[in-house]
Amino acid sequence: MEQGSHQLQGRRFAVVVSRFNEEITEGLLRGAREVFAEAGVDGERVTVVRVPGAFEIPLIARRLAKSGRFDAVVCLGCLIKGDTMHFEYIASAVAQGIMDVSADTGVPVTFGVLTTLTEAQAVRRASEDSDNKGREAAMAALEMAALGRQFGDGAGHDG
Repeated sequence: MEQGSHQLQGRRFAVVVSRFNEEITEGLLRGAREVFAEAGVDGERVTVVRVPGAFEIPLIARRLAKSGRFDAVVCLGCLIKGDTMHFEYIASAVAQGIMDVSADTGVPVTFGVLTTLTEAQAVRRASEDSDNKGREAAMAALEMAALGRQFGDGAGHDG
């Protein structure tokens, strides 16, 4: 993210990551961290908060967004379809919850929660390449934070 990277100076980011399906979510987190580092965001300006599962992501994302400390919140998790309706209910609730946090707080909250049919699909989307959905969610957070500065969000974090 070369273009507009000066707009990220002083910006702070939070990452909420689910521990459930940890082998997948840690891959998503690695991808997000790589993007922040490539954009020149100091690691100390990225706060990582772990939650038990995807269902808990929206609550903590809301608290982080409302704290006024962060310019964007990245949400990372992994839901893999099983044999029951549980997957559909959780996936729908998490997606709606994350969208509501952003709309209600005015803080960009990005969606890096995998909703896959198989574990193999999840592994692929958390791999160490450009297909990593954690990378995509972090890139969206960077872009939204830069747009916030451009359109006068008033955050103006310095320290």
